[in-house]
Amino acid sequence: MTISSISGNIAIAGVHEHPTRWAPHKTEFQIMAESARGALEDAGLQLNDVDGLFAASMTMGAMGTIELAEYLNLKPDYLDGTNIGGSSFVAHVTHAAAAINAGLCNVALILYGSTAASNAMAIGTGLGAASKDPAQSFVGPYGLTTVGSYALVAQLHMHRYGTKPEQLAEIAVAMRKHAGLNPNAKMRQPITVEDVLSSRVISDPLHLLDCCIISDGGGAVVVTSAERAKDLRKAPVSLLGAGEAVAHQEIGRPDLLTVAAKQSSERAFGMAGVDRKDIDLAMVYDSFTITVLATLENLGFCKVGEGGDFVTGGRIELGGTLPVNPDGGGLSNNHPGMRGIFLVIEATRQLRGEGDARQVAGARLACVHGTGGTLGVAHSGATLILGAS
Repeated sequence: MTISSISGNIAIAGVHEHPTRWAPHKTEFQIMAESARGALEDAGLQLNDVDGLFAASMTMGAMGTIELAEYLNLKPDYLDGTNIGGSSFVAHVTHAAAAINAGLCNVALILYGSTAASNAMAIGTGLGAASKDPAQSFVGPYGLTTVGSYALVAQLHMHRYGTKPEQLAEIAVAMRKHAGLNPNAKMRQPITVEDVLSSRVISDPLHLLDCCIISDGGGAVVVTSAERAKDLRKAPVSLLGAGEAVAHQEIGRPDLLTVAAKQSSERAFGMAGVDRKDIDLAMVYDSFTITVLATLENLGFCKVGEGGDFVTGGRIELGGTLPVNPDGGGLSNNHPGMRGIFLVIEATRQLRGEGDARQVAGARLACVHGTGGTLGVAHSGATLILGAS
């Protein structure tokens, strides 16, 4: 048995995105439980069908998954609390697939919930949990922030390849256009390139509108075998390929523009047996506009250095060459601290033809890529290739 035997034998059977963007009256576990109910209903399953539980959050510690199981009154056969940042839930799909393939569980429930906005969590302005690491005491006091690190990546891309702020701004404009078609999106008012460039500078060259929003929110994904999924309520979405990777400072001089997506996508596309030109839409983690540009390059949709041209002229908008984040992404729809689960949810909806006004016409193949951590410092990458049934 090999990991490639997962391809085509595992399916996403149910998804749910919690509609809240502001929920000071709820806990993250409550948001997870309500999302679980929605995803299981979507799949036509009950809570007692679940025998695999996967979860992570901004605040859950080592015992978090156990505490969540108690909250849900579940005693699953398989638990996974892997937390590799915002890509965790994309990786959870792969982990669930491996567990199901190995016979360790049959129905996996992946959960996320967050009250980042209502708790006034300052995401991106510091090193966060990493600052508790003793090694960070030599770096943290000297001013490096999450947004500052991404700004350094953007500066390097501009210096090396001539990328322009206007090109990054087009990414934000595209995400806002898509959010305008999503009734649940937090930010729906149209913006222009000029609006992005005139918004205040947060960390040069990144402006306010180059940065993701902060919201509350959560979601759930149900994963099971393709055989079981075909008898459930909704058309299953097949897992065709998967890959994970990590990028860090390593020994020597790492290239800050080579991100984890390069390694994880090679495995995912190779397992799926499809080419980049076959992909109908991409769900890409968009913590900042530069995240999208660098990720698209490393996923292989264009050459490194050509991302600026690739994202301009409406190419990543609905109707373009490669629609990216039809839900509006983290830049305009929602970003409750860790956004990977929403990439999987929206890709599933699109491949089922449930995108409504934001539907990508004829969508059959989707590339999903989550990033966790910080580009330029250390980060994870998780890539999925999903196919319509």
